[in-house]
Amino acid sequence: MTGLYDDDHVAALAAGLPALLPAWGLAEESEVSLLSLSENATFLARPPGGTAPVVLRVHRPDYHRREEIAAELAWIEALRTAEILVTPAPLPLRDGGHIAELALPGETRQVVGFRFLSGREPDPDAALVPGFEKLGALSARLHRHVRGWTLPAGLTRKTWDFEAAFGPRPLWGDWRAAPGLTAEGRAVLEDLCTTLRERLAAYGTTPDRFGLIHADLRLANLLVEGDRIGVIDFDDCGFSWFLYDFAAAISFHETHPLVPALQAAWLRGYESIAPLPPEAAEMLPVLVLYRRLLLTAWIASHGETETAQATGLSAYTEGTLQLARAFLARG
Repeated sequence: MTGLYDDDHVAALAAGLPALLPAWGLAEESEVSLLSLSENATFLARPPGGTAPVVLRVHRPDYHRREEIAAELAWIEALRTAEILVTPAPLPLRDGGHIAELALPGETRQVVGFRFLSGREPDPDAALVPGFEKLGALSARLHRHVRGWTLPAGLTRKTWDFEAAFGPRPLWGDWRAAPGLTAEGRAVLEDLCTTLRERLAAYGTTPDRFGLIHADLRLANLLVEGDRIGVIDFDDCGFSWFLYDFAAAISFHETHPLVPALQAAWLRGYESIAPLPPEAAEMLPVLVLYRRLLLTAWIASHGETETAQATGLSAYTEGTLQLARAFLARG
């Protein structure tokens, strides 16, 4: 690999983590192995003696400020306390804090620990339809909780609105740098951008439509065990349209033939818990394209990660163009 997460950098992270483990009361002799590379580098630490493993998330530099990470953990704790969903508990440090620092040559990385949660990622097949009804209900409970909860003073999260996604300083990079994008393709996506801006502006950001959301409820962040759906990775949580949680849920599967059935199931589940604006069904495809274009930008700026590599890079760009042309043709 090249880029931030080249092999040497990942090896340096893995080599540095054992010395940090005693800060959580874990043995330095624990076995540390890489779980995944996406926005962050995530490792599994297995202490000796059969103690339960823990997950260590090493944050990407220059992305989340310390108070943003603290805000994520505060929301997770609030959701767990209110028993809104099943999600791993943040692992406290022995000094009472939750954010450790890993010193590397030339930089310091923030590290957070979580209890391990068992389960498997759902398969993108017909069994997803009833699962998406449950996911819709879970999303409604999350959003209902948010309407009655406020971030503690001094803590903040990013806002995922159109300006943050596609403005002059986009949080995930510029989709115009997408692998394989041609001049003709750029013109199509410029048209898409204009349409998305207009539709989202008309929909608005009133409190019944816009608030704190998970923002990354894709299949890779769901752990199913029996009838239980566990949710992990609140790293992208922030303020956005509530409907965006559905768009995130079908990330990388936007062309799957089951998407209409998944959308209908998600809406049924959601409305069994809380009402939605009358135009919600019309806005979901808009948010799906918004998310797809945002992921296209993310892949352009994170091409070295496993998640980006798995999309086929330029193949993902072409898929975005196909979706955009079909969306624009529907008006």
